[in-house]
Amino acid sequence: MIRTVDLSKIYRTDEVETTALNSVNLEISKGEFVAIMGPSGCGKSTLLNLIGLLDNPSKGELHFDKIEVSKHTERMRTNLRKSNIGFIFQSFNLIDELTVYENVELPLLYLKMSASDRKKKVNHILDKMKIAHRAKHFPQQLSGGQQQRVAVARAVVTNPKMILADEPTGNLDSANGEEVMNLLTSLNEEGTTIVMVTHSPSHAEYAHRIIQLFDGHIVTENFQKEFQL
Repeated sequence: MIRTVDLSKIYRTDEVETTALNSVNLEISKGEFVAIMGPSGCGKSTLLNLIGLLDNPSKGELHFDKIEVSKHTERMRTNLRKSNIGFIFQSFNLIDELTVYENVELPLLYLKMSASDRKKKVNHILDKMKIAHRAKHFPQQLSGGQQQRVAVARAVVTNPKMILADEPTGNLDSANGEEVMNLLTSLNEEGTTIVMVTHSPSHAEYAHRIIQLFDGHIVTENFQKEFQL
C-alpha cells in the first residue's frame, strides 16, 4: 500500500537547513499494523505527514496504493486523501462547536454524501464505537477516553483503506489507552491498514512490526507478529 524510495524532507529557513527525514526506504503492506518509534525530533511525525499526503517530500518517491504521489499538487493530494486515509491525533482535534454526531459526520460532508447515507453511516459507527448515547453532546462534555472514541469514529466513518494514528494514547490514562489500542486492533483485524506513531513500548507491541527512527533514518525493523496478506 505504501512504498517510499529514498524519501527525504528538508526544512529550510534563511539561516538554517534541517533534514527531518533522510533517504527513508519503507514498504507497508495492505492490512498491516505498523508502529513507528524513536526519540522526539527523529522524524516520526514528518514521515506520518508524508505518508498521509499532508505534505510533499523534498526528494525521493512516495507510492500510495501503486500511485506515485510525491509531485502531486495539494488539490490532488486532498482528493486522494479524503476517501482513503483517516487520521487520529493525540489531542483529538475535535471541533468544540460541533456535537459528537456533527464531528463524525464532517468527513462525509467533504465527500458530498447524501443526508440519508450520512445518517446511516454516522449512526452505525457511533454504535460500533459505543458512543451513540453521546451523539448530541459537545466534545468538552466528554472524558478524554470518550473524545478519543469520537476521534476514532470520525477517522473510520469513510471506511478508509488506511488509518494514521499520531500518539493516539498520549493524552489518555492507562485504561483508556488500552481501550483505544483494542479499537485499533479490531479495525486492523477487519482489514484496515494502521500506521501508528507512539512512545509506548507496550502499545507498540500491538503492531505486526515496529520501526525505529533516529535522526531521520530507519535504524531497525522488528517483526512482532506474523503478518499474512
